[in-house]
Amino acid sequence: MSNHQRELFFGLIRIHVLVHASHEPIFGLAMMEELAHHGYRIGPGTLYPLLHGLEKSGLLRSALKNTAGRRRRVYTITAAGKKALEKAKSKVDELHHE
Repeated sequence: MSNHQRELFFGLIRIHVLVHASHEPIFGLAMMEELAHHGYRIGPGTLYPLLHGLEKSGLLRSALKNTAGRRRRVYTITAAGKKALEKAKSKVDELHHE
C-alpha cells in the first residue's frame, strides 16, 4: 500500500473509530476486530497510536476500567469529537452524492 493510500485509509479509520465511540465506549482489541470486519487490517502498533492521537486532539477521552478481571483502557467520544464526527459525516455524504 502506498503512503497516499495509507493516509486516506487512516482518515477513514479515524472516522470509523469516532462512529463506534459515539455509540458506546470502545477499547483497542474490539476496535481492531471491528475494523477487520470492514477490511481494515491494522495491528496494535497502528491502532493504539491512532487512539492516543484522537485523545490528544480532544476527540476521545480514556479511562482505565476493570472488565472481566482485566484492566482495559476504554475510550469515549467527547463533545468536540461529536462535532468533528458530524462535520466529517456531512463531508462524506457530500462526496458520496457527487
